[in-house]
Amino acid sequence: MSTITIAGPAGAEKVKAPPLRPQNRQLAILAVLVLIAIPLPLILPPAQGAVAVRILIFLLMAVGWNIMSGFGGMFSFGHAAYFGLGAYTSAYLLVKHNVSPWIGMVAGMAVAAAAAVVIGYFSFRYKLQGAYFALATFAFAEMLRLVVTSSAFANKAVGFTVPLIPDSSLWMLQFEADSPAYFWVALVLAGAAVAISIVFLHSRAGKYVTAIRDDELAASSLGTPVMRHKLMTVALSAAITAVAGAFYTQYYLFVNPELGFGSSVSIQAIVPVVIGGIGTIWGPVVGAIIVGALTDVTATLLRTPPEFLGFLQGRSGLDVVLYAVLLILIVRLLPKGIVGTIAARWRR
Repeated sequence: MSTITIAGPAGAEKVKAPPLRPQNRQLAILAVLVLIAIPLPLILPPAQGAVAVRILIFLLMAVGWNIMSGFGGMFSFGHAAYFGLGAYTSAYLLVKHNVSPWIGMVAGMAVAAAAAVVIGYFSFRYKLQGAYFALATFAFAEMLRLVVTSSAFANKAVGFTVPLIPDSSLWMLQFEADSPAYFWVALVLAGAAVAISIVFLHSRAGKYVTAIRDDELAASSLGTPVMRHKLMTVALSAAITAVAGAFYTQYYLFVNPELGFGSSVSIQAIVPVVIGGIGTIWGPVVGAIIVGALTDVTATLLRTPPEFLGFLQGRSGLDVVLYAVLLILIVRLLPKGIVGTIAARWRR
C-alpha cells in the first residue's frame, strides 16, 4: 500500500492512499500476465508453442461464453454457431475474394453478433430460460452446421482451405510454420478479450446485466431495460467467440462444418469456464490453461502411449472422457470452480 507524507505541527503524518479500484487492479494484473507471456514462444519448443496458441484460442472462446452465461446468466450450449460464423466468414472472404483476415475477422464479428441478436430476441421475446434457452442455442448451432454442410456457397462438407502465400505477412495473418508471431497475435486478441470483459463487468451496463441475472423481475420493476442489456450481452459474447473462430481458421489453415459448428466446439467453450469458475474474470484464464494442457496430454497418450496403455493407441474420444471426469470432480468438489472457490474462501 503506497503512502503520502503530510507535514504538520505534530510532525510527519502518514496517510494511506486509497486502494486501486477493482477494475484498475484487474487490468494491471492482466498487463503483468501479458508481459510475462510475451517471451514464452522464444523459450518453449515448437510443439509446446503450438499448445500455447491453442490455449489462447480456448481462452477467447471461454471469455466469450462467460460474458453471456457467467455474467449474464444465459446458459448457452450453442457457441459453436458464433465460432463457426467467425471462421467461415473470414475464410470465405479470404479464399473467394482475397480479403485480409483482419477485415474478415471484423466481418465475422458483425455476422455473429447479428445472428446472436436475432436468436436472442426471439428467445427472450418468448420467455425461453434455463434449459429451454440452452436447447434453443444448441438447435441454432446444429441448424447452421447442417445448412453449411449442404450449401455450395460454403463449399459443403469440404470446407475451406486457406491458400499459402510465399512470404510472411501480418496483414494476411500468415507467417512461417512455428513462428512466434502466431502466439503474439493470439496473445493480443486474448488479452483484449479479457480486458473487454473486465471493463464490461465493472461498467454501468455490466452492473445492469448482473442485476438482471440475479433477479430479472426486480431489475425490470426498477426500470432496467432488460431486453436491451440482454441483447447487448449476447452480441458482445458472440463477437468475441467469432474472433476465436477467425483466428483458428487462419492458424490451422482449414475449416469445415464439423470443426466450425460441431458440438465439441461448444463443449470447448464451456469446459474451461466451468473448471475455472463461472462468472469470474480469471476463471476462463485458469480453465483454458488446464484444458489446453489436458488436450496435449491426451494427444500424446493416443499417439505414443506407454506399454500398459497400449490399447489407447490410435483411438479417439479420450479427451472427451477426461473432460467428463474432470467436470464431475469440479462440480462435486469445487462447485464454484477453482477461481470461484478460492475467492469465496479468501473473503471469509
